[in-house]
Formats: sequence, C-alpha cells, structure tokens
Amino acid sequence: MKSPVVKRSIVVAGHKTSVSLEEAFWNGMKEISGLRNMTLSELVGEIDGARQQGNLSSAIRLFVLDYFKNRAGAGPVAVPAEQKVAAQ
Repeated sequence: MKSPVVKRSIVVAGHKTSVSLEEAFWNGMKEISGLRNMTLSELVGEIDGARQQGNLSSAIRLFVLDYFKNRAGAGPVAVPAEQKVAAQ
C-alpha cells in the first residue's frame, strides 16, 4: 500500500510550522487526539515539548508507533525516556 508523504501546516505553541508525515501517521494522530479530547495542535505540542533531539516528524512517528503498539499489547518502542509522552 502506497502512503505518500503529506505536508501540513500546524500551529504548535503559537507558532505555525510544517510537518511532513505519511497519511497513515496523520490518521493515527487524528484518532489519538480524538480519543484524548484534544486538538491535533495540542497533541503535537505535547510531543514537541517532550522531544530532546531529532526532528518533529520523527518524534510524531515514534509517538504514534508507541501508542498503537501499547494498545495492541506489544509493549513500547525503544525510545529514549525523555522523548516519550504518555500515550494513554
């Protein structure tokens, strides 16, 4: 299945930025933010605030992967503790 990268503008902590993610990750972010009763911008802001290094797109991909792995009962992805955001 082809999942092209989609670039979207989003406001994070009051600043507009562009984030490039595959559509599957955007869909995952929408699902997670809906389940947590928060906006996509708020969720991205949490992820951005928790990351210590690397780019925002990578941090989002790791967050989404970790969230769905935990939900499936497979355990967390090996991500440095300072990059983790509570995925519950």
